[in-house]
Amino acid sequence: MFDIGWLELIVIGIVALIVVGPKDLPGMFRTVGRFMGKARGMAREFQRSMEEAADEAGLKEAASGLKDIDNIGLNSATKSAKTYAKNFAMGEDEKTDTPPKTEAKPDAPKAETAPEPEKT
Repeated sequence: MFDIGWLELIVIGIVALIVVGPKDLPGMFRTVGRFMGKARGMAREFQRSMEEAADEAGLKEAASGLKDIDNIGLNSATKSAKTYAKNFAMGEDEKTDTPPKTEAKPDAPKAETAPEPEKT
């Protein structure tokens, strides 16, 4: 949560030892530990209450339903695309299952070139 490494903890401990003193240091750590435990408990309870509210609202079921619909749509679209691509690659028309008619394309007119000038 706070991204504190071991080195930072050691520095905090040394500073606390100097400021608080060795006599009161265990009591201070105990108090800090209790405070952290209460804070974690409150966070855990908040998270549970939010999950319960989401369950009551039917959010999980709606999300899973949307995922199912999306998966079905993707699967059927993928199947139809694969079928179309397969038919196209084989040269079959999708509607009639016959090869498509090919029309002869006229040759492109050749570009006219200007006559070469006469050399004298």
